[in-house]
This record gives sequence, C-alpha cells and structure tokens, in this order.
Amino acid sequence: MSTTAGRPLPPETAPLVLASASPSRRQLLLDAGVRFRVVPSAVDEAALRRDLDAGAMPLADMALALACEKALSVSRDEPDSLVLGADQMLECDGRRLDKAADMAEARRHLEALQGRTHRLVTATVLVANGERRWHHTATAALTMRSLDEESLTAYIAAAGERILASVGCYQVEGRGIRLFERIEGDWHAIIGLPLLAVLNELDARGALGPWD
Repeated sequence: MSTTAGRPLPPETAPLVLASASPSRRQLLLDAGVRFRVVPSAVDEAALRRDLDAGAMPLADMALALACEKALSVSRDEPDSLVLGADQMLECDGRRLDKAADMAEARRHLEALQGRTHRLVTATVLVANGERRWHHTATAALTMRSLDEESLTAYIAAAGERILASVGCYQVEGRGIRLFERIEGDWHAIIGLPLLAVLNELDARGALGPWD
C-alpha cells in the first residue's frame, strides 16, 4: 500500500520504495508529503554486521554498507523503482551498540550512555536497477544526562518496548528527548533519515512528486 499524508495511493503513482519497516522513517516521509511504498528488506542484518566487523570497517562505512545492501535486496524485486535504504550505527567510547534484544538489554545500553557523549551515524542510499545511484552519511553527537535509577526506570516504563526499535534505546522525537543535555547534528537524521538531503535528491531526479 502506498501512502502520503495518511491517504492510500495507487502503487503506480509511488515509484519510490522505502526498504525499511521503521515507523520513524515512514512518518518523516509521510509528513513531507512524499509518495512512496514500504517494502522492508529481508537482509539478515545481524549476520551482515558480523561479516563487516570481521573486516574492522569504520563505523560510517559499515552503516553505508548495511543501508546499501538493504536497498539492493529490495531493488532486485523492484527493478523499475527507486529504492531508499538507511541504517544507523552508534558508538560510545569506542564501543559499538546495536539494537537491544529485550528491555533488560535496553536498560544496560541506556546505563552505558549516561553522562557520556556518543556518536550516531545515519547512512542513506538510493538504488535503482540494482545499482547505488546516491548516498549520504550524517554524524551526530548526543550527550546524555546522568539519571538516577528511579528516573531511568520511570523513563523505560513510560516509553515501553518502542525503544527497542531505536539503536540507542531512546526516541528523541518523544519522551527520550528528556534524556539529553546536548544534541549536535541533523535532527531528522537522528530520527532516522537526513530528510532535506533525501528531498533534494528526489527533487533533482524528478521523483519528489506533487504537493497534494
């Protein structure tokens, strides 16, 4: 199903395909009035990360490789579409954190980030006919406040399992913003997509679509 501004659209009017099931990325495109379809990638991200780790790849390159592979996997079945892929990676004090598997691990991640500044890299690609046509990386620095145990417990309870969808186990577009004392970087990229860069590229390709 294709959507824009919350309304269904015929698939043929939405040549852009979002190769992600991320609600945040979907919402960013919806709010901008972009016509698109969602076709989540079936790539085994955990296995791919292990392979990339073995090569000691820099964080930004790893994020870009993951974004590209996800978009390419969808492009194979969508040869006539422009496929948008994205990935985020987080590093704190030289240690990379992946998405938490459960709430207990999410708490450990948040405890590790408290009182520290971490780096969040967002990589985005556009693929057509099985070839990467455009890419963009954005790096943000986020400094988390130190929280007492009661406050951290209250945040986790209020945010719920939605935080498992965030690589840092926070969602700055919601209650998670209260965790931070300073954020430097592209706000939209932190949420999931460098929206202005994506919109500019879509416009240059004539794929941005009408305003309605």
